[in-house]
Amino acid sequence: MGRKLLPLPAISTSPPSKHRTPRYLIYFFLGLLFLTWNGIIDPSSVALSSKGRFQKCSIDRYLSTGLPFLDTAHPPPLQEFILRRNNLAQALVDDGIDAFVVEPGYTFSYYANTSQFDWEPWEEYGSIVANTSFLVPHFEEIRARLLNMPFIKPISTMTYEEHWDPYTTLWESLIWGDKLSPVLMVDEEMRDFISRGLANNGFTVLGLGGRVEEVHQIKTEREIGILRAVNTGTVEAIRAMRKCLYPDVTSNEVVEVLDNTLRAGGLTPFFNIVEFGRQAALPHGGHDGTTKLQSGDFILIDVGAHLYGYSSDVTRTFFPPFFPRSPFTPQTPRKNITEQISVWHLVLSAQSASVKAMVPNATAASVDIAARNVIAAAGYGDQFAHRLGHGIGIKAHESPYLNKGNYVSVLKPGMMFTSEPGVYVLEEFGVRHEDVLVVREEGEAENLSGGFAEGPWDP
Repeated sequence: MGRKLLPLPAISTSPPSKHRTPRYLIYFFLGLLFLTWNGIIDPSSVALSSKGRFQKCSIDRYLSTGLPFLDTAHPPPLQEFILRRNNLAQALVDDGIDAFVVEPGYTFSYYANTSQFDWEPWEEYGSIVANTSFLVPHFEEIRARLLNMPFIKPISTMTYEEHWDPYTTLWESLIWGDKLSPVLMVDEEMRDFISRGLANNGFTVLGLGGRVEEVHQIKTEREIGILRAVNTGTVEAIRAMRKCLYPDVTSNEVVEVLDNTLRAGGLTPFFNIVEFGRQAALPHGGHDGTTKLQSGDFILIDVGAHLYGYSSDVTRTFFPPFFPRSPFTPQTPRKNITEQISVWHLVLSAQSASVKAMVPNATAASVDIAARNVIAAAGYGDQFAHRLGHGIGIKAHESPYLNKGNYVSVLKPGMMFTSEPGVYVLEEFGVRHEDVLVVREEGEAENLSGGFAEGPWDP
């Protein structure tokens, strides 16, 4: 009897050939699908107020680049999703797991994308293939089939009536053969009541880990191309917007204009933190966004967007364009400009040290420590209070995590991480540089964010 891969109350099964051992992936559909849309604001329709001119300037500058970064982005074809599921099937065999269970969400999208409409034909291969099933309420079965998910053959469903127990329906399925307590690994996004329901109805339930967790960590060149595009595009939007900043603009207005600039380039923003001056001493903000930009303020922007479902996550710290490079007053009220510039370069040096340490077979801890030692040696160790970085892909935050205690995770070619060291001097200022990098077979990691920041006036 073969093993299986699972998501929950939604199931699909691709029958294996006689030469293959099936593994199952089971999907649960337990909620409603909400579709919304957001229009892109046409800058020509915005009244030429200060903010209107700001937005028009930002979008015009962004579009004037020609958006060449988009050239590396191509949506994953059918064969890539099949390969992902088959890699997951092999990982389940290696880990001794019968099935992987996932609900609709980021992981569901990774293995069974529902946003793709044109699927390229492809032949399956290999000795172990994913046998995917969808556990769905009977009245939702047709809707599940209409999702056009990336499968060569019609999806296989297990259905239950609403007055039945779906866990019993799953346990009684023939896919388990004579196993009395199938071993299931549940995705980290799985809601607790489902995990408990499975454990209370005859299944052995394990949390995400082992080889199964590693499947999504190694990116294909197609994934790297998308991640390069979305992260470079996000940095280029910051650079374009910066040139249009003016005194007394609020951080809320900067958020709005930067978001609309990203949308104009075909990216979908999903978070945006903008902090001025002393506010940036809190790494992720927390202020009301009404503070006005003043000359000599450092601006810290941490922003993310999506493209083809993949995430950007970049941070830049810089002076506004109306603050002169020189001459400037080294000490202005509540602003020690000389220290700010010194710390800016210190944080960049720490990031550079982490990039050099980001090589195959290094531990996640060693990369964090490489950056942390640079900052500590300059006397700011206590002001770098968070981890160095995290994996990135479909999710903005994925494992492995780059922190000084993670000696378990070992870097491999194709893994992608953020490197985001920072120094935060309370009541004064904060500096963080964040770029996205991919571990390569040889040499240091490659920057996928359009290049590192070059100076406090050149983010």
